[in-house]
Amino acid sequence: MSLSMDLLERARKVIPGGVNSSVRKIKPILGWKTAKGAYMWDMDGNKYVDLNASWASCILGHRYDEVDDAVIAAIKDCDLIGLGVTTYEVELAEKIVENFPCADRVLFSTCGSEATYHAIRLSRAATGRNKIIKFQGGYHGWHDYVLRNTYNKKETLYTRDLGSKGMLDSVVDETIICRFNDLEDVESKIRANPEQIAAIIAEPVAYNLGGVRLQDEFLKGLRRLCDANGILLIFDEVITGVRVGMHGYQGICGVTPDLCTIGKGIGNTYPIAVTAGKAEYMDMFNTTEKGTVFFGGTFNAGPFVMAACLKTMEILERENVHQYLFDLGDYLRNGMNEIFKRQGYEAEMAGYASISIPVFGKGPFTCQDDLHETDMKAAIEFRKGLVKRGYYIVPADVKRLCLMYSHTKEDIDGLFQVAEDTLKEMKRNKI
Repeated sequence: MSLSMDLLERARKVIPGGVNSSVRKIKPILGWKTAKGAYMWDMDGNKYVDLNASWASCILGHRYDEVDDAVIAAIKDCDLIGLGVTTYEVELAEKIVENFPCADRVLFSTCGSEATYHAIRLSRAATGRNKIIKFQGGYHGWHDYVLRNTYNKKETLYTRDLGSKGMLDSVVDETIICRFNDLEDVESKIRANPEQIAAIIAEPVAYNLGGVRLQDEFLKGLRRLCDANGILLIFDEVITGVRVGMHGYQGICGVTPDLCTIGKGIGNTYPIAVTAGKAEYMDMFNTTEKGTVFFGGTFNAGPFVMAACLKTMEILERENVHQYLFDLGDYLRNGMNEIFKRQGYEAEMAGYASISIPVFGKGPFTCQDDLHETDMKAAIEFRKGLVKRGYYIVPADVKRLCLMYSHTKEDIDGLFQVAEDTLKEMKRNKI
């Protein structure tokens, strides 16, 4: 038995299933020894080029020296006091307010699910309404407000499809499901629920759904509908956040939401989430003297996490990281699309900026309906072939491929070779 399997068996005796997040049970389950830069090593010493990047939370690279040095310095300076305020959190809040168009005020928590939960609760308090709109295939966290109609099978699209047992019916049924990039659908749902909808929440680039990109006119239409109907617009930028630019996707599309959530890459693997937005709403949290919307968390704004975020943002600005990642992402997609064509596959490396998704089908992909017309079996076999050859992309359909600043052109050239070898093997096996 391998050392990875030994560790997994040991873990299963004390951890349900042996893993601490349901997505980590995707096979093959490996035991990991370490990671550095763009690479990681399993317990048996096998080296992989990491194309998962800690689910997009690693934007610079694993154990990035400057970030880790900042964290170590912060730990030696100040650990978690849990009272009042520290310089670290003020400086990071100022940095986010300076960069994100919607951010007048900022509050910190530890994961994206917390951030979206707070944003939705705040929208209900601000409007006095209960219902929200989310989109089919959109994922915004583990809580009952939004854990429905996420990774659906084709036959359950737009049905009452829940992501977990134990969810409260009374909460679930306040969430209305719409189709991505279909403004008429959104408008009809608003008309059917007059003065009942508190918020519309959306990832402006749906990286949790095969990288479906919301069209600029659709986003502008959402803004118009929200303004006309007293609805708050929430951009879930937990992934897009600093991955697409210092101002988030809201800075690219020119649409300013009322609230947004940020996370993952801003901390370069350290646990961070941000709820940000307009002062008139954010000041309703009970962190202010007159606020009535609860906000709390023992580990919020821990100094070492704040230090990691500050250093990450400094590096992103100083070294023009985004241009590098945009260029590398284009190089990857263009090269892979040539390979798909050369090997005779109707497939596309879709995506935007530093995140891509191999899709075995013909685009455009504008909503989850389109993705269900693709060959998901072939996509999974392709991913497994890459893993077998030392390039780790999660071997499950529509999961994203993430680049880091530590990746090199040579890493991508290596990917081209193993991708071509994988496709040749799939052809031999008639997949």
